[in-house]
Amino acid sequence: MTETAKSAYLTPEAHDRLKGELEHLSTEGRVELSKKIEAARLEGDLRENGGYHAAKEEQGKMEARIRQLTQLLESAIVGETPPPDDGIVEPGMVVTVEMFDEEETFLLGHREIQDHTDLHVFSEASPLGRAVNGRTVGETVSYVAPNGKTIEVKILNTSPYAG
Repeated sequence: MTETAKSAYLTPEAHDRLKGELEHLSTEGRVELSKKIEAARLEGDLRENGGYHAAKEEQGKMEARIRQLTQLLESAIVGETPPPDDGIVEPGMVVTVEMFDEEETFLLGHREIQDHTDLHVFSEASPLGRAVNGRTVGETVSYVAPNGKTIEVKILNTSPYAG
């Protein structure tokens, strides 16, 4: 497996935001939720205690998010230094393609970046991301969309993401 296949590109802002979220969930979040579970437990019969079951479900979701963030942050490539502008599509690049006779510009990186950029963000693991990753300007590639249709894409331009 290549480094790109197990890693995900994050902007420095997205990395810091996710690191803060992980810190909060791992500390205050866990403490708050354990207090909520304990308060619900004191209400009586656990078999019919909706508050207790809701809090336990929330705890499961929170622990899953903690695992997801931990894994992502451990393997992330943080885009402090843009990749070289060598015409090769790779994580951290702004890519312009032609699809359906229209131009589309997007950032190739992890979907967690989406909140802090006006660009569309496509993951390296998405069908479009897998199709263009490692390709060069001028190449035409095709991929199968989730709806089963084959889509042809021509790579027009790449440039390092500057934030």
